Amino acid sequence: MDDSPDRIGPDMSPKPTFSDKSRGMVRALTTKEGLIGDYDYAFLFKPNLPFMKKTKRAAPFFGLNDPMPVFLALLLGFQHALSMLAGIITPPIIIAGQGGASLGSSDTQYLVSTALIVGGILSSIQITRFHIYKSPYYIGTGLISVVGTSFSIIPVTTGAFAQMYSTGFCPTGADGTKLPCPQGYGALIGTACLCSLLEIGLSFTKPSVLKRVFPPLVTGPTVMLIGIALIQSGFQGWAGGSGTPGCITRPTSGPYTVCPQVGAPHALPWGSAEYIGLGFSVFVTIVLCERFGSPIMKSCAVVVGLLVGCIIAGATGYFSPSGINAAPAISFIWVKTFPLSIYAPIILPLMAVYIVLMMEAIGDISATCDVSRLEVEGKLFDSRIQGGVLADGFNGLIAGLCTITPMSTFAQNNGVIALTRCANRKAGYGACFFLFIMGVFSKFAAALVAIPNPVLGGLTTFLFSSVAVSGVRIISTVPFTRRNRFILTASLSLGFGAILVPNWFSFVFTYKGNNQAKQGFFNAIVLVLETGFALTGFLSIFLNLVLAEEIEDEAASITANEVDAADDAQEWRQIEHRKGKGLGDDEESGEKGYGGRDTATKT
Repeated sequence: MDDSPDRIGPDMSPKPTFSDKSRGMVRALTTKEGLIGDYDYAFLFKPNLPFMKKTKRAAPFFGLNDPMPVFLALLLGFQHALSMLAGIITPPIIIAGQGGASLGSSDTQYLVSTALIVGGILSSIQITRFHIYKSPYYIGTGLISVVGTSFSIIPVTTGAFAQMYSTGFCPTGADGTKLPCPQGYGALIGTACLCSLLEIGLSFTKPSVLKRVFPPLVTGPTVMLIGIALIQSGFQGWAGGSGTPGCITRPTSGPYTVCPQVGAPHALPWGSAEYIGLGFSVFVTIVLCERFGSPIMKSCAVVVGLLVGCIIAGATGYFSPSGINAAPAISFIWVKTFPLSIYAPIILPLMAVYIVLMMEAIGDISATCDVSRLEVEGKLFDSRIQGGVLADGFNGLIAGLCTITPMSTFAQNNGVIALTRCANRKAGYGACFFLFIMGVFSKFAAALVAIPNPVLGGLTTFLFSSVAVSGVRIISTVPFTRRNRFILTASLSLGFGAILVPNWFSFVFTYKGNNQAKQGFFNAIVLVLETGFALTGFLSIFLNLVLAEEIEDEAASITANEVDAADDAQEWRQIEHRKGKGLGDDEESGEKGYGGRDTATKT
């Protein structure tokens, strides 16, 4: 496992000079071996069809620092970028939509472009791994640890903006229509910048301490409830649109009698069969790619599904070219800005978000080390965890200053590494390059924003379900002792309840005075108690710390079946032995008593 650039001890090997690096770069760009190499490119594109012969030869594995052809690095980098694309663009589209800040199409296009640009830049920080001067700490993992906009903040933003509109922080029309709220979005990213300091501070704690305070018993149910809460918006979009007021209520008059609104191309009432079928085309394509697709298609299945859905939508008249035509050719960070401020009621929920992001980063970095064939324990591994968590919090701060919601380390790229057998940093830098290019050319972002809600809903339903499944996988690593079952039951009962009845705590506080601090404090309590994953996270942390391990929990639980396992195994061996000699059931039963124990005297 060659990991020499990031060794913890002193590096006594001679460092390559500038001329050595220059010669290596020239060789890579001017020779066939450096440009293309002898890689079997057909391996990436060969589909898994029933009538095709399966290849038994595995592709070569490219380690972290192995020499790699330039074209292959760009190709696999493009594959990584495609696997990230849907996850990066979904949060800004949802947060800027009717369920969030209700921003216009131009603002949404800017946020999508900026999310791609910032994702490319901040991913390079994780991949490069910088050493903090005169300290044992690092920023970044030095692996293909790519980052993108986090799904975890979406439940917080939907609840926060609903509260902002109800309290008058965000404007509404005379008919109750939500008007664009850039100041609300600025308050969101400003508060996110403040809360990112929590993750930055926790990154200097030993990983063993973090895992003890935030074990899978805490993070598993929290991540699962994030996915469950998000599935609702995905399913609503699949049927035509989400957010209220809007077409989801199927009004008989006004601009939302059809989805997305009156005057939109091929507008239909919410829940129409055409919308359901359009979203289903995306979902089925994802399943077919997983069954029959080549390695590169499997890792990009969600993008292929999105492409198929867009082709069908374009052919049947669901696309409007006006937004694409009006979009500028080039975009960049800070083309549009939002007034930064602090919205106190979302501080606690966002702190819960950053705790979740930290534990997700620890799990994803561990998985990346595993699929990259690197150590998953020891000083170097702990250093990668520390650098990755610090970079994750730092990226959240930088993302907010770049007008984007918090970033998180993506897990789906571990699947790309496993499929393509490439853990080389060059592929990661290729992904950063393509994300940056996609974001700079804003016509591309405008086309993504113009995607009809049913197509995006079919995609996001799958993505959000994968978030919930990730939480289930984390929970599966927890031993189901009596204590752990109690903590899961207690924390999930309130979390599920808050998701199913989101306004259950809205009418507890009846204060109507002019004390803004007091009102903000009450709003913060309501928002936490109505955000299912935050409620579950805080309660599970508390119970995990106050409930001591019981003696019977720490001992191995032995069931009746396990006690009889040795006797049962001996009985089966005797049965097989007698069957081999041709003895019948009657002869066998004559030598056995009830329960399979030997009762006959053997001679």
